[in-house]
Amino acid sequence: MHWIDPECLQETRGTVTRFLLNPHGELDGLILDNERQVHFPPHLSKLVAKHVSVGDKVRVRGVKPRAADIVAAVQLLSATGIVILDEGPHHHGERHEKPHADKRAMEVTGEVELSLYGPRGELRGALLTDGTSIRMPPHAAENLSSYLAPGAHIQVWGHGVKNRHGKTIDVDDIAELVDAEDLPATAE
Repeated sequence: MHWIDPECLQETRGTVTRFLLNPHGELDGLILDNERQVHFPPHLSKLVAKHVSVGDKVRVRGVKPRAADIVAAVQLLSATGIVILDEGPHHHGERHEKPHADKRAMEVTGEVELSLYGPRGELRGALLTDGTSIRMPPHAAENLSSYLAPGAHIQVWGHGVKNRHGKTIDVDDIAELVDAEDLPATAE
């Protein structure tokens, strides 16, 4: 979004509660304390990881799609005043290479805390209460929207990545747990 002047965009403020990962293990979003999702392109992943931490207050200027309550970030301002500006993936001749992610088979059971959206407001998955994000293509998410709604209890099988910033699973199969007693007990 290098062509958009961030100064003309609405500002959203909040405290970072979680990071979101794409299927390659790169940061591509965050969740603020008001449960607002902020999406940013993965070519900003390293800068965001370097200058923003969970618990930090951030200011975000971006575009809000009509279909969802998210912000597609054009600019992030860290708690220490560092400006992270989306000037496109090829700014100054840089190439953004997708990292090789060590994906492995994963399974998770849990409750949906928040539906997750792409930068244009398209449903793309869900964030579970344990912090795991599940991802799927928009056409699949549209067909399975009831599974991805807050409060739904689901079980997911797929391949994913886990790193110090979080865990993401690309969904191969998903099932809705009708009875909350089906959920495994959690250790306190």
